[in-house]
Amino acid sequence: MASTAHEAAVHGGLSEAEAARRLAADGPNALPAASRPGLLKLAWDSAREPMFLLLLGAAALYLTLGELHEGLFLLATVALTVGLSLYQQGKTERALDALRELGSPRALVVRDGHSRHLDSRALVRGDLIVVAEGDRVPADARLLAGHALRVDESLLTGESLALDKAAGADGEAGACLFSGTLVVAGHATAIVTATGAHSRIGAIGASLRQLAPEASPLRRQTRRLTVMFAVLGLALSVTLVLLHGLRGGAWLQGVLAGIALAMAMVPEEFAVVLVVFPALGAWRLARERVLTRRLAAIETLGATSVLCVDKTGTLTENRMRVARLHAAGQTVAPGAALGPAVRELLEYALLASAATPFDPMEQALVRLARRELAGSDQLHPHWRLVREEAPRPALRAMLQAWRAPGSEACTVAAKGAPEAIAAMCRLDARGTAALLATADDMARDGLRVLAVARAGWDGAQWPPHPARLGFTLLGLVALADPLRAGIPDAVRALRAAGIRVVMITGDYPSTAQAIARQAGLAEGALLTGDALAAMKARELRACIGEVTVCARIAPEQKLRIVQALKAGGAIVGMTGDGVNDAPALRAAHVGIAMGQRGTDVAREAAVLVLLDDRFDAIVAAVRAGRRIFAGMRRAVGYLVSVHACIAGMALLPVLFGWPVLLLPMHIVFLELMIDPACTLAFENDAPDPDSMRKPPRRPGAPLIGAAGLLRAGLHGALALAHVIAAWLWAWAVLAPDAARAFAFTALVGANLALMFAHATRRRPNRVRWMIAAGALAALLAVIYVPALAAVFHFAPLSAAQLVWAGAIGLSLALWPALLGLAQRLRR
Repeated sequence: MASTAHEAAVHGGLSEAEAARRLAADGPNALPAASRPGLLKLAWDSAREPMFLLLLGAAALYLTLGELHEGLFLLATVALTVGLSLYQQGKTERALDALRELGSPRALVVRDGHSRHLDSRALVRGDLIVVAEGDRVPADARLLAGHALRVDESLLTGESLALDKAAGADGEAGACLFSGTLVVAGHATAIVTATGAHSRIGAIGASLRQLAPEASPLRRQTRRLTVMFAVLGLALSVTLVLLHGLRGGAWLQGVLAGIALAMAMVPEEFAVVLVVFPALGAWRLARERVLTRRLAAIETLGATSVLCVDKTGTLTENRMRVARLHAAGQTVAPGAALGPAVRELLEYALLASAATPFDPMEQALVRLARRELAGSDQLHPHWRLVREEAPRPALRAMLQAWRAPGSEACTVAAKGAPEAIAAMCRLDARGTAALLATADDMARDGLRVLAVARAGWDGAQWPPHPARLGFTLLGLVALADPLRAGIPDAVRALRAAGIRVVMITGDYPSTAQAIARQAGLAEGALLTGDALAAMKARELRACIGEVTVCARIAPEQKLRIVQALKAGGAIVGMTGDGVNDAPALRAAHVGIAMGQRGTDVAREAAVLVLLDDRFDAIVAAVRAGRRIFAGMRRAVGYLVSVHACIAGMALLPVLFGWPVLLLPMHIVFLELMIDPACTLAFENDAPDPDSMRKPPRRPGAPLIGAAGLLRAGLHGALALAHVIAAWLWAWAVLAPDAARAFAFTALVGANLALMFAHATRRRPNRVRWMIAAGALAALLAVIYVPALAAVFHFAPLSAAQLVWAGAIGLSLALWPALLGLAQRLRR
């Protein structure tokens, strides 16, 4: 933060009363969140679901017929389901609120003549703020005064070089600060000009919210399957009502039977599966410090075929260390004996750096120089800084002029891009080629290379171009940004899973390729920003499939890369942290933002947030996505089977003139069994141990194809045959209510058999046994508790009848074993 002396020099600012008035008028200094639906809107949306409407219709008919208990039972079911939906929605919104509070910065503000730290959300237009090295700029502001201020605007522009800022500078860039950018040197006072959505970062965020999120491929497939079942169910229900009414004139009873059939046919569990499976997956990922902002993203990540990743801070730690020093034709590593030329190189590298640096590169240089030169006369603690030139596009180098006590002449130290330093030193073609060749050799090892030079200055008129100072080249400093721990293992796991990892960076091509080799990326083509800019969309689509490294990429080009990959049929994941990454994050099928160093805009654009910025957490998310899809596929197969059986039992008795077995409350009972079975039981199945050694499923692969539908339909037909047999026998020998209880017991047993038939080949998990036990206990209650039996139109069964009915249903589980035995005998 700024020094105490500097803070004391600042005075004035808005009054607290005026600040409060402006805050009320303009709102907090934060990105506006999407409008949240109210409680009544959420309840109304839940109540408009087809299953709820059918339950309400059935309840109204029962009340019309004077069946009070049946009607109240169905109404209670509706209220319970809506309540659970509201509770789940509330939990989701609270998680998103916690995300928005992540990393809210503080600001040093001057009000009523006093400076104090406030939450940046409280800033208003006209506030006087103080920023210093290490501060995150809290709002857009115009500079009033400052000293040697340099700002990293890479979150907005993607440019890694810090920019020089000064009050009264020509053009917007030189005199303005932008919210979210980072002060890397100097200090300044500024007046806030825009906050929240009116700031530069807010404008980008607002444009992103105009892009509607894309529905996941699985959600689109399931929607088609749901519509197909719903249309078929509606047609059959209308037919059933007409048959009932025309045959005997019992139109109300026919409508109840039609509602029962519609409830049996409408696969409302499909929507439940799409929510619960990803929700439980998100709960598991939260323990890995991965926050899920959109549940469908986990399933989509399991199908991802290409993952685009940022280099700096994602694959690497963004913590620099000096790896090599080159001077007088020799290259040495830190820790080795340093000769005079290398010590002079460090001396002037230190003189060309900030005294208390924030930039990771300068921190590494200063740390090494002070350690190696400790106790020598090369540290110059009494020299005074008299002039500083920050890097800028026209001069990719930093210069600092120092004056020794009692001297008029100055010493100038410079460090920067090798080509820029070569021009300042006026090297001939041969010398420049040798310097750049050495720098390129270092860059091929993944190192960032700086050149260092020195010059003298008489302290009078500063020349219009530093080259006139007569710089002398001292050598090169190469810095390494180490890979994050576990990166090669994580990349190896992703490649084994058939996911191509593409690195996107603004670094030089040779540096980028070296980092790609260290990370274990597959061999592939290199695409540079200049080459991309010259390509048409068709040309980019043709070549992007072979690219694994994209270097010297401008921010807006990231979006083109993602769009080209999507156009080629890939399911694309994208990682990022800055504002410039946000459009590509939103365009990707799965945007993944960094939680610790990412901006609000990036986190809002992404669907997954790595709270600890750990790249290997993506592997866990992919594994979760594949487990979710496999579980959903088994669950949908089970749903098709059980709904086919229930729908047959609702339809066939009417078609053939048999007594009606199923009424709406019976469907509700079965649904209360089916819901936990298709969610908790199948979701808790152990994952396939080979899931991360298989390629991603192809884009557009159905959740359940024609073969799966046929297999599930056959299971349902077998279950229906068992239950029909039980129903016809019981109706012939038992009283009507006892016969219905007998057949319903067989139906519950068949349902349990189907639940176990669609389990994994491994031993069924405990949740299945718990659901089976709960279903059997509930069945005994509705048969033997008089009040419940009256609602369900049941009569008690003897122990033998109960066992016999259950055995008829459960014997369905024998069919797979018998078929397997038959196949073995045939061979």
